Amino acid sequence: MVVLSASILSNRGSKALVSRQFVEMNRLRVEGLLAAFPKLMGHSKQHTFVETDAVRYVYQPLENNMFLLLITTKASNIVEDLGTLRLLAKVVPDVTGSISEHAINEHAFEIIFAFDEVLTTGGYKEDISPSTIRTNLEMHSHEEEMALMLKESKEAAAREQMQAQAKAIKDRQMAQLRDNLMSGGAGGNRPQTGMVGFGGGGPPAPGSQFDMFGQGGAMGGGPGQDAGGFGAQSDNPYANLGKSNEPEPEAPKVVAKGMKLGGVGGKKKKDSLMAGMLAEDNLSGGNAADPFGLGLGAPAVAAPAAPSAPATVVVEEKVLVQMSREGEVKSSEIKGTITYTANTDAGTMANVAVNKAVYSSQCSSGWSFATHPKVDKKTYEKSGVLALKGGKPYPIGRPVGILRWNYSGEDSAPFTVNCWPEDEGSGAINVNMEFELQRDDAVITDVNILFPLGSTDPPAIESIDGQYKHDPNTGMMCWHHDVISADNASGSLEFSVAGHDVDVFFPVQIAFTSQSLMCP
Repeated sequence: MVVLSASILSNRGSKALVSRQFVEMNRLRVEGLLAAFPKLMGHSKQHTFVETDAVRYVYQPLENNMFLLLITTKASNIVEDLGTLRLLAKVVPDVTGSISEHAINEHAFEIIFAFDEVLTTGGYKEDISPSTIRTNLEMHSHEEEMALMLKESKEAAAREQMQAQAKAIKDRQMAQLRDNLMSGGAGGNRPQTGMVGFGGGGPPAPGSQFDMFGQGGAMGGGPGQDAGGFGAQSDNPYANLGKSNEPEPEAPKVVAKGMKLGGVGGKKKKDSLMAGMLAEDNLSGGNAADPFGLGLGAPAVAAPAAPSAPATVVVEEKVLVQMSREGEVKSSEIKGTITYTANTDAGTMANVAVNKAVYSSQCSSGWSFATHPKVDKKTYEKSGVLALKGGKPYPIGRPVGILRWNYSGEDSAPFTVNCWPEDEGSGAINVNMEFELQRDDAVITDVNILFPLGSTDPPAIESIDGQYKHDPNTGMMCWHHDVISADNASGSLEFSVAGHDVDVFFPVQIAFTSQSLMCP
């Protein structure tokens, strides 16, 4: 048998929807053969085939006045042609799902592929079943599945590695932030006595993360400070908080008025001439120690004035607290230190006395005290005097920690903070925050509550106790209170900000200072 063409026709055979040729035929001949089929079918009494002088039409009616048509040569075996026609009649609804003009047009290429599975090039029938045709059309490949599985596994491993790296970077940033908070920023003078807490190792120094309100709680920095007050660390996510975006003023350019040869005061004139030339090019002037202006021979910074007192005693406490989002204290620890620094020869022979009987009676449960190994422990246990063993003097100018204490009770947190973000469902998140003082005798100063917003858009403040500052560069916000005491034992903040993720507001970092100690 030789099948010239296989087609699906609609409108009682007058409209060709799909036609596949298996021998070389031009378009005009195919269109002429298909156009002659309705006329031949209408005048013929045959039900399954119609013959002309050149070809034979073998057809089968389908649903919705549609026909499946095979055009074969007259020498083709009519029995085999009918078997091929019945096989194609089973394949078409299996491919399209339904016999309709819309379904035929939607699955035209699939029908052509199915015809190619049944008939080869040249119009010869393949020995194939409908199930095999269906399998071939699905083009199932075990190698392809293995390749896809390998690709997915690699993508999953890369995704896990990316998440692990992102988590490690975030942990390093948070560790750097905690270190900055514990060290109190770069530089700055530490208080002689007092307490700092929630990761703060000292009062906010000029340029540190929490020095954004300056002196006295006012907005802006104090003398010699930037208006934002936040220092810049390369790997600190909160480093640029509060920085001013205004460009720094350029140094004025000085135009040299010319050069004059000779004259008195040769060296002075020469220096003035060089200074003028450097100023004309907007360069910094040099000096004898550094003639090229590279900073290699810059004059040393003047040493700070020596303390006037014979000795300096620093009593410091650090409060480290971890809370849940609901304000529940998960872990809390107080670490205190007494540091002695001898400034003069007379200070090297001094001793420090503490009221050991008072704090031993009031700090019995959960408190632990330890002296420096070089301190005479017997004298300390007997009279509360902290002195070096054998009457040795203290070193001059070097701080020595002589007494430490530790407390890990849940009541060591002077106040708690509660944060409640809620998704409003309209592209905005409403956040309610509040703090509550836990110790009536505590006076907390310079309280800064720092947290991310997850967006650079400014928050819409609805109500606030205290002050706030927003940094659009880093998307951070700081809630500031000058004093938290029994007279100001609680406060709240409510604002809205654009976003959908309620987890972006955590973790919340808190720093504060206090002139009173937790240890009596």
